[in-house]
Amino acid sequence: MNLNATLAAQFVVFFILAMFTMKFVWPPLMKALDDRAQKIADGLAAADRGKAEMAAAEKRVQAELSGARDEGQKRIGEAEKRAASIIDDAKKTAGEEAARIVAAAHDDAQQQVTRAREELRGQVATLAVKGAEQILKREVNAAAHADLLAQLQTEL
Repeated sequence: MNLNATLAAQFVVFFILAMFTMKFVWPPLMKALDDRAQKIADGLAAADRGKAEMAAAEKRVQAELSGARDEGQKRIGEAEKRAASIIDDAKKTAGEEAARIVAAAHDDAQQQVTRAREELRGQVATLAVKGAEQILKREVNAAAHADLLAQLQTEL
């Protein structure tokens, strides 16, 4: 065996293997690597888009929470104002009712005082007649002296 022939044969086999590899093996490997690189690039781009969308969604959520918080505070303020208004109305109504009750009680008391005075006048007139009867030792006719008794009653 000749070293040059062996070397030449190995060179030819190597060249045929390199050509076969470049023609049939290399393109699918490169395509697979390019596809894999493209998938990785798409995944990274999707991740970046996801991060951007996440940040935007978080900003929207914060804005919505802030708006909801403000709306809640506004409604609480309105409810407090309404409660204060209702309390003021109730106090006003209670004051008016108390004044009406006091006025009614005052009128009732005046009527009772007037009634008591009239009864007292009647009793004093009866006592006066009885006292005069005792003094005169005779019976005084109330029907005959009705005008006199009425005048006495008005003077008392």
